[in-house]
Amino acid sequence: MTGLLEMRDKIKKLYARYAVFIIPVMKFLIAFIVINTINVRLGYMGKLDNLAIVLIVALVCSVLPDGFLVFFGALFSLLHMYQLSLEVMILGVFLYVILYLMFFRFCGKDAMIISLTPILFLMKIPYVLPVLLGLIAFPTSAISLGCGVCVFYFLETVISVGPTIRTMGDADISSKVKLVIDSFIGNKTMVVVVAAFVVTVIVVFLIRRMSVDYSWTIAMIAGALVNTVILLVGDLLYDINVSVIQMILCGILAVGLGKVLELFRFCVDYSRTEKLQFEDDEYYYYVKAVPKMAVSAPAKSVKKINVQTRPHTSNTRPVETNRRSETTMSNRSMTIGNSEAVQEADALSDLADDFEELF
Repeated sequence: MTGLLEMRDKIKKLYARYAVFIIPVMKFLIAFIVINTINVRLGYMGKLDNLAIVLIVALVCSVLPDGFLVFFGALFSLLHMYQLSLEVMILGVFLYVILYLMFFRFCGKDAMIISLTPILFLMKIPYVLPVLLGLIAFPTSAISLGCGVCVFYFLETVISVGPTIRTMGDADISSKVKLVIDSFIGNKTMVVVVAAFVVTVIVVFLIRRMSVDYSWTIAMIAGALVNTVILLVGDLLYDINVSVIQMILCGILAVGLGKVLELFRFCVDYSRTEKLQFEDDEYYYYVKAVPKMAVSAPAKSVKKINVQTRPHTSNTRPVETNRRSETTMSNRSMTIGNSEAVQEADALSDLADDFEELF
């Protein structure tokens, strides 16, 4: 676990240092994928299917707010619809205005969700999105998610009825409008998916906000199960032909991605949980404190290596000093080992000389 925490801190520091470059690059890639996918899936106006135009629009979206990606995506889709039929384009404008009023009124900051939802549907992993949104967003984000689902199924409706509309004449205006409306509103799959996604977002949000231990893990699993159960019930009631294997794989993927988000957003140590109680003049407070997991920055230690010379060892031996006096006294022999003994011997010799002079 310590290794994961250290890697998390390194990623956070790297992102904080280079966020001014990372964010525009990510927005550029998302915008390029969205616009290019619209051109490939619809493809009615060949002039828009130009790599230079797509790159320019993606570059513009990378430096502008997220809402401009939704704007350019809607604009490109409407131009393709216009090439197909003017009536289809008018229906598209009407739908986009309604969705914009709902989206702008409640969740104007979730523009990226509307853009990513159709892409995840095409990648066959749309069921991971409500679980992840419930972990990091608010219940109002379910509106943005529902708008993204409606946009995807409307574009799929246009693609499916496109060949039929091409065979109709210009006088069959009412027939074209009725065909598109009936195909879109009568799409039971869209209704079931929107209901499942909205309920999943709310359930995940409510559970992960609870004070129980491992609330995020419980919320991930519960969200994946709720989403799967609602889709299966919808399949039994309306025969929407959902893939059970796809839902199971998306549920496992959603839990895995949720654990990654938990590592970055809500990594706590439940083994060190503390429960506090205090009061003031009006209330009693019961507080549950769960510490976050963190790793301390490694202390830098500088080691100074000194080359020590090995002292030369030699056997010290006492020095025998023979001192012969020039006097008539007998010779004396002294063995000394230090300078103090030498000084004492000199003093005794001078005293003997003085004594001889007196006599």
